[in-house]
Amino acid sequence: MEPVDLALILALDCSASVNLGEFMLMTTGCAAALRDPDVISGLTGGSLGGTLAALLLWSGPGAQEVMVEWTRIGSAAELDAFARAVEDVPRVLPAGTTAIGEALRACLALLAAAPTEARRIVVDLVGDGRSNAGIDPEPVRDLLVGAGVTINGLCVLHEEPDLLESYRREVIGGPGAFAVPCQDFSGFADAMRQKLTREIAAARGYPGGAVV
Repeated sequence: MEPVDLALILALDCSASVNLGEFMLMTTGCAAALRDPDVISGLTGGSLGGTLAALLLWSGPGAQEVMVEWTRIGSAAELDAFARAVEDVPRVLPAGTTAIGEALRACLALLAAAPTEARRIVVDLVGDGRSNAGIDPEPVRDLLVGAGVTINGLCVLHEEPDLLESYRREVIGGPGAFAVPCQDFSGFADAMRQKLTREIAAARGYPGGAVV
């Protein structure tokens, strides 16, 4: 497989604080953001002509599942197919605790299985609460950052208004890392669109690197 401009993992929270309706707002919001014209242009129009993307669901310890495997996206049609897979993904995980460290460790394993190299590597960690189970996020974050990965956050603040500060302290890291706030799940699509647009801009200006 040809190298890509960006390797991107979308990692969505399925813990007990996210009900089925909110889960559907996440998946359909991700799909809507992926179909934004500027996002389509950005993910398919880089110098290497493509993005590698995958979708991971996570909850408590031992509850992480890759729902959309690594997919190379080099055209609007391929991006639409990936978006359809994201919006149709079933909620297969139990609604458990919030194990962010375990989610990041699953992302590390997924990146190790990536089928090609990428100029920029990003994990999008989406959640609505602090880590409260499993291994601490910080050591795993540091492993990812040490391997050249950027971890960005999308924080839904409906239950924990100060979650953004927690993500900035414990979760995000790497070159250009940032966290985007979203007041509730009704605004998820727009927050994800803003986030993807910012990540695309970073990918176009970032020096070469390999997927770990």
